[in-house]
Amino acid sequence: MKTSPSWLSLLAFCASASLAAALSLAAVFTGATAVLVAAAPRTAVAEEPSSPPSLFSGVISDYQCGARHDKESGKNPAECTLACVRNGGRYSLVNGDKKYALDGNADELSHWAGQRVTVAGTLSGETIKVTSVSVPH
Repeated sequence: MKTSPSWLSLLAFCASASLAAALSLAAVFTGATAVLVAAAPRTAVAEEPSSPPSLFSGVISDYQCGARHDKESGKNPAECTLACVRNGGRYSLVNGDKKYALDGNADELSHWAGQRVTVAGTLSGETIKVTSVSVPH
């Protein structure tokens, strides 16, 4: 004689199958969320400057030539600076024996090439992070 399963064992089987399916889906969604969060672009929080920008005076030149440009080329200091930067050089600020590399907007710096200016920015080592350039008064 064959016995039929009781309603209680049938209910237990269905509940355990449902629980297993729910746990599997939860694991899949948790993993997918973790992947999406890891792949999402992070927005940088702007850091407050630790100190206000300092002012530096000098002539905008290129780091290689500094204050001495090749006079044999027939170019004035602005033309020489722009040519050197086009060939991979970096802008610099030269004042006497001091020379600082400039890290800033290349279009703005090219406008001031060969001119005496005042640069506002933050000095780090031998590089000035430029915030603005103006003509000294």
